[in-house]
Amino acid sequence: HPSPLPKYRGGSPLQNQIINNEKIGAVSLFRMNEGLDQGDIYQQLPLNLSGTLDEIFIRITDLGFIATCNILDGKYTLTPQDHTQSTYYKRRSPKDSEITLDELREKSSTYLYNKIRMLNDPYPNAYIKTIDGKKLYLIKAKISEN
Repeated sequence: HPSPLPKYRGGSPLQNQIINNEKIGAVSLFRMNEGLDQGDIYQQLPLNLSGTLDEIFIRITDLGFIATCNILDGKYTLTPQDHTQSTYYKRRSPKDSEITLDELREKSSTYLYNKIRMLNDPYPNAYIKTIDGKKLYLIKAKISEN
């Protein structure tokens, strides 16, 4: 699970961390149980959330491999989650990918940059609706100081 469980349980954990401007997340390997992302944790490794979504996915894969090897080698301590610290998020829908006029007026450049970079393929890309009813997709962004 790409989050520092028990935080960011549920859907779209990576996107919700990025839009909340988190800098460090985690890759958590945990024992499944009947609850939503509530099982005991085998391994949890810190995850740098900077860069593109593709770069973050590579880090997730690398950390997941390391954590899996540690578990297979018996190098883990099964740790119960502190449920009092839990946060839940719903899975983002394609409608959530729209950048609205209100967001353009009220949100910072960092917020908009994070929204665009968190919604690269395979997720529904960020977009703005144009006056002729079409969607203009925003695939890449950068912030300029000028």
